[in-house]
Amino acid sequence: MLEPAYGQILAKVPIFSGLTEGELSFLTQRAVVRRYGPSEIIFDEGAPCAGMYVVQAGNVRIYKSSPGGREQVLSIDGAGSSIAELPVFDGGNYPASAAAVDAATLIFVSKQDFQALCLEHPHVALKVLRVVGARLRRLVGIIEELSFTTVRHRLASYLLRLAQREGHKTPEGLEVTLPISNQELASQIGTVRELVSRNLSRLQSEGLIRIDGRNVTIRDAAGLESELQDAT
Repeated sequence: MLEPAYGQILAKVPIFSGLTEGELSFLTQRAVVRRYGPSEIIFDEGAPCAGMYVVQAGNVRIYKSSPGGREQVLSIDGAGSSIAELPVFDGGNYPASAAAVDAATLIFVSKQDFQALCLEHPHVALKVLRVVGARLRRLVGIIEELSFTTVRHRLASYLLRLAQREGHKTPEGLEVTLPISNQELASQIGTVRELVSRNLSRLQSEGLIRIDGRNVTIRDAAGLESELQDAT
């Protein structure tokens, strides 16, 4: 049985929001806490689905792998996110793999308990459909980017999104800290590490950005935005 504090965490997750104390108690009495180290696998693509997870702390990478070992990151999910609701919901296998990015604490709810909750409280199932729908829209966006844009475009788009979320102003421009290695970044934007490094260097030589380790200063945001317009 989970500590009461974990019930408060579950209550903030979109698919569980609005549950009564009794309904949350149903979960906390059955859910368990699982901890993972950096890069530790949580589940593998194609494996039978045992249950779903809620990220309590840390970050989880959801990804697909090619037979040759190349990865395409579908999402990075942080605290408060739920993962693997779809296979729990439809009874299929895990459609993608998941691994901890850093030290992560997850709350695990078994398939049987989650399905019992949905049968008892159909509004939870409707919330799952909303979450899955939002993910489908995001996946369509990933497919569009991979199909119709260049690595340079995808890299510029990533840097601008990161700056919008986390950038802070400096005399030179907006500074961001890359949260991942070039290899991880390559997996996120659908390319290889060498092309990430090459395109970062080109953007720097053209004066659009300045790189200092993992810190990137966007010196010409308008120039980066024009890269996105030129690619359409």
